[in-house]
Formats: sequence, C-alpha cells, structure tokens
Amino acid sequence: MALYAAAAAVLAGVESRQGSLKGLVYASSFQNVKQLYALVCETQRYSAVLDAVITSAGLLRAEKKLRPHLAKVLVYELLLGRGFKGRGGRWKALLDRHQARLKAELARLKVHRGVSRNEDLLEVGSKPGPASQVPRFVRVNTLKTCSEDAIDYFKRQGFSYQGRASSLEDLGALKGKCFLLDSLLPELLVFPAQTDLHEHPLYQAGHLILQDKASCLPAMLLAPPPGSHVIDACAAPGNKTSHLAALLKNQGKIFAFDLDAKRLASMATLLTRAGVSCCELAEQDFLAVSPSDERYRQVQYILLDPSCSGSGMLTRQLEEPGAGVPSKERLRALAAFQQRVLSHALTFPALQRLVYSTCSLCQEENEDVVQAALQQSSGAFRLAPALPSWPHRGISTFPDAGHCLRASPETTLTGGFFIAVFERVEVPR
Repeated sequence: MALYAAAAAVLAGVESRQGSLKGLVYASSFQNVKQLYALVCETQRYSAVLDAVITSAGLLRAEKKLRPHLAKVLVYELLLGRGFKGRGGRWKALLDRHQARLKAELARLKVHRGVSRNEDLLEVGSKPGPASQVPRFVRVNTLKTCSEDAIDYFKRQGFSYQGRASSLEDLGALKGKCFLLDSLLPELLVFPAQTDLHEHPLYQAGHLILQDKASCLPAMLLAPPPGSHVIDACAAPGNKTSHLAALLKNQGKIFAFDLDAKRLASMATLLTRAGVSCCELAEQDFLAVSPSDERYRQVQYILLDPSCSGSGMLTRQLEEPGAGVPSKERLRALAAFQQRVLSHALTFPALQRLVYSTCSLCQEENEDVVQAALQQSSGAFRLAPALPSWPHRGISTFPDAGHCLRASPETTLTGGFFIAVFERVEVPR
C-alpha cells in the first residue's frame, strides 16, 4: 500500500506516512481518484527504470529520510511525468537539489541501453509481471441491480460486451473498452487490467463492488441460503460481507466482527452504500465470542478470513516485485492466531459449513492451519471438495489437502488466495 500513500502525498503536497493507507479506500477521499490511480500505475510501470536511476544517482544515500516508495513517485513526476506544477510541497524543493544528477543518470541509462525515448526503456527493461496482467474484476451488487442491467449500462457507455468467458485466455486477451461475463460467477464482470472504475457512477452508487475474483470465492463457496444466520468472523473491510448479504438477499442475519474501530466504521459506510440491511456489526474480538451465546444458536455458516501475511495481495506484488516471504517468526505468530480462531469457530454448536480463506501464499498459514484444525476437531468436520474443476489445488501435505484451492496471478489470473471448505460430518442415528 506504500506506493499509494506516496502518490497521495505527492498529489496532496504533504509528507507521506508509509503504510497508513488501506488500499484504495483511503484513495477514495481524494477529489481526483483517477489522477492518483494513474500516477501509481505509471510509477509501477517504470519501476525498474526508476530504481536504476535512483540508485545510480545516490538519492537515498544523500536523503536518508526519504522513503523508497516516495522517492520513486517523486522521480517519476520529475523525469517522466508532468512535473510538479505546484504540487509536491517540501519534497519538490528536495528533488530540485538532485534534479541535474537525476536527469544525467536517466540520459546515461538511455545511452547505455541504446535507446532515445523514455518508452523504449520499458522494452529493454523487465517485462510486466503476472500481477500487472490480472484483469479488473467487478462484482455486480445484486441487492441493487442485476448483471443484465449493468451490462446494458456499460454497452450504452461505448463498451463492447464479449459475452461469457470460456477460458482464462479470454480474460487475459481483454483490451481497450471490451469486457466479459465471468465463466464461474454470474454476477462478475471482467475488464482489461488497469481499468479504473473508481469514479464510475455505478460504483459510487453501490451497484458495483470492485472485488478480485478470488476474493469472491469464499462467500460463493459458503453459499448460505436466504434466511440463514451467518457469522463473518474477521469482517472488515466488508466486501465479502456485502457478498454474503447479496446471497442472502438481505433475508436472515449476518453477525460481523472486527477489532479495528476505524476499519469497522469504513465497513459500515460500504455496507450502507451497498444496501445491506441484514448485518449486525460488532467491534469485538471473535475469539471472545461465546459459542453458547443464545444469539448465535442458529448460526450454521461461518466465513473466516483472518489476519494474514498478505503475501498474495496484488497491491503488494505490484509494489514489491520479488519481495521475499514473511519472516519465520511472523509466520509462526500468524499461524498460531489463525489456528486458534479456526478451532474456536468450529465449536459453534449449530455450525454446518465453514469457509477458511487467506490472501496468503504461505503453507504455514494455509494447509498447516487447516490440518491442525481438522486434527483438533476429532473427526467432527471434514474438507468438502471446493470447486473440483479449479486448476490450482492445495499443497499435498496431508490427505484431502487437494480439496482446498489456491489462486495466483500465474495460474488463475487473480490475486493470491487460499480457501478450504469445512463441513460437519453427519453422525448416523
């Protein structure tokens, strides 16, 4: 998220607090989200070029308080963008001190690579990674509209509707103003990578939810019928909660828990905009929720998407290509928490089905946690085959691990994800 924070700081003319943004939720507070999004995309596109210029110019050695992501955005604006034109605040003065050296290093890089234009550096540099090629998935919020009406709206705006996708190749081949209906989720529209819809009226009115396909799978696989009582154990920022409400058709009850008051407040705004009326929010640790509480005696479905390393998140892969996995110490701490919360969820007496998901690629947070929870449940639960036709399965570290599914930009053209579906074993009478 740091690249978004840095770009926002440049546009706003303020100092960046790296890590203070929660993706595009924060970006939506800016008057011109499109400008912010474009700056982030272009900075990332030239990332390798900017790294080479910044390193050879010694910028970060000379300005030790300048953070790498902010330096990258500033140098992009100075050398490749439109210039600051009144923006940048005190950072503009800092860059002015290094302007001559930075321009000289960019010119030297062009000579070294035998090119004359900035764009030509992209062809010589590293090609875009798989994460940058993931399509823009857009979930139609069926609480407010339907896929047919959303498709008609886009067609009237000049978009070319290509029908239902039949393969991954169809999704990867999308260009320009073309879009498809996803082959798996009937309410999911697919646009070319980097399509920006944050200012689209249907998004702003809550008719569309910008949600990666892999993130849509947990609610779809939980599949609570209308009228059900459901727990969303670690709910914020709320996209999955709104998806659950749409599946319930606002009939039934969702108990949504999260400890972060600010994230919960943002979630309440999102749910209101989406027309969700069946959700009860609680600023509470799910581990402190008693399974014997009378309020939850009818809960048969639980969606558990706990805090994780986020190693599969697209924004992280775009901003930090090639970044290593989290430290062993952090993975151990996260896995211990994940195992506790999963085992706790499985003790709810009426529970019939639970979906465990993470946006992590690490076995320690995925298969290892699932295996430990199954062993602790003493045979009360088993893994249900999750979308058997899905091409990317769980790592075979224990029997039935193949019932789990994984997702990644390389194999499924989505963000990195892991999902396991638990179902209660029926005891013969």
